[in-house]
Amino acid sequence: MRHEMPLYGVCPVSISFDLEGDVVTNIEFTGGCNGNLKAISKLVNGWTVDEITEALAGNTCGFKQTSCADQLTKALAKVRE
Repeated sequence: MRHEMPLYGVCPVSISFDLEGDVVTNIEFTGGCNGNLKAISKLVNGWTVDEITEALAGNTCGFKQTSCADQLTKALAKVRE
């Protein structure tokens, strides 16, 4: 199932992804650092929610309290609720 979520405190405005069971695929960020976000999306494509969360949760960007990768984990947690 396809999900789209707004993001907060980072450059991209939203993220969309497919979630089948616990496996995340086809991650797309809208806005932000295009090359870096494509790389994150490719690297974690096919990972489970838990694998992505373990690897990326709490990651920060500069002085910010969050990052694009951290926001991905927050979006996944919201979908799980």
